[in-house]
Amino acid sequence: MAGGTKLSLLASHGLAGVLADGRLRDFAELSTCGLAVYCRGESVKWGGEVVTPFEAGRPVVVGGVMIRPGDYVFADSSGAAVVPHEQVLEVLEEAHRVAGEDLAATDGVHRADVAPQQAG
Repeated sequence: MAGGTKLSLLASHGLAGVLADGRLRDFAELSTCGLAVYCRGESVKWGGEVVTPFEAGRPVVVGGVMIRPGDYVFADSSGAAVVPHEQVLEVLEEAHRVAGEDLAATDGVHRADVAPQQAG
């Protein structure tokens, strides 16, 4: 589909990243361009010399999931999740609450580990 040269154009135009339902090239180069890139894997196949934008601001389907303009895409090394734009605040509030619970649970585990029991 694309590699470092083509995708560097996205970064130079202020885009935050790309979520591709296909393979991309030049992972090492892409890691230095300041662009978040998520795809199905790396390819060695050249994508061609012409960048041909088709449409922008339209719904797309990636991996069977509809993504509409304004939707929030959260992606990390484990995968990607799409949050409909009308639910972004609700989901972020819930994620913040869950992260707080996780932190409290982790702190509790660490406190319990601080003083090991001595056999008497």
